Amino acid sequence: MFLVTGADGQLGRELRLVLGDRAVYADKTYLDITDEAQVSAFFAERKFDFVINCAAYTAVDKAEDDAEAADRVNRLGAELLARHGRRIIQVSTDYVFDGESPRPYREEDETRPMSVYGRTKRAGEEAVLAQADTAVIVRTSWLYSSFGGNFVKTMQRLGRERGSLGVVFDQVGTPTYAADLAAAVTAMLSDIPAGMKEIFHYSNEGVTSWYDFACAIMEMSGISCAVRPIESAEYPTRAARPSFSVLNKAKIKKRFGLAVPHWTDGLKRCVKTMERGE
Repeated sequence: MFLVTGADGQLGRELRLVLGDRAVYADKTYLDITDEAQVSAFFAERKFDFVINCAAYTAVDKAEDDAEAADRVNRLGAELLARHGRRIIQVSTDYVFDGESPRPYREEDETRPMSVYGRTKRAGEEAVLAQADTAVIVRTSWLYSSFGGNFVKTMQRLGRERGSLGVVFDQVGTPTYAADLAAAVTAMLSDIPAGMKEIFHYSNEGVTSWYDFACAIMEMSGISCAVRPIESAEYPTRAARPSFSVLNKAKIKKRFGLAVPHWTDGLKRCVKTMERGE
C-alpha cells in the first residue's frame, strides 16, 4: 500500500487514476504534513511501502512574500514525511536551477534557485535525502493536466475571451503532462531497492518556449486567438524564473527503462481528455 500526499493536486489526481485502491490519498484536511505530532501519530498507526509526496506550495510569485508558508510545506513537510514514512518519492522542480546552463540539466549539476519557491523545494530535496531510509527525488517541469489550474487551462480560457494574447518567448523548457509523470512514478515503484538515495529528472521529451506552447494549445484546442511573442521584461513577475530549464532524462530512462512521450503528444492527449470532460 502506498500513501499519496497532495492527493487533490494535478499529479495526485492522476495518480488516483493509475494506482486506484493500491494507495491511500491524503489532502491537507486528512493529514497536515507540517504538523510533526500529527505526522508521527499517523505513521505510528499505518505502514506504507512508499510515500509519494506531491504536496507543495506552488504559488511561485506569492511565495516571495510568504516565504515561511512555502518553507513549511516544501521543506518541513517533506522532511517530516521522510523522517516518519522512511521510504519516499519526493516530487521536485526545474526551478532549483538558475537557467544559465548551455545544455539540458543533469541531476548532478549545481543548483542555484532564484526564487523562494525554488529554494524551499531544494531544501525539501536535501531534507528528504538526509532523513529517509530510501529516497528518490523526481524533478519535473511545466506540469499541467486536465485537473486543477494550470497554463493549458489558462491559455484556453484567455484564448476564448480575447482576440490576441502576448506570451513570453525567451523562457525555454519542456511541458510535462501529469498523466505521463504519474505513469512513470508508478513504473518506478516496483524497482526502487531499499537504501536507494537518488535524484532523477522527468519531463516529456522535446524543447519549447511558453510562446510556442501557447500556440500549440490554441491550435489543438481549435481556438482562433492570435498569440504574440513577447520578452519576459514585458511581463514582469514577482519571482525570477529560469530562462532555460530543460531537463536531461537519460538517467531515469536508463535506470527504469522508461519510454518518454514527446510534449506535443502529451498535450494532444490532455486536450482530448478535457474535451471529453474527463
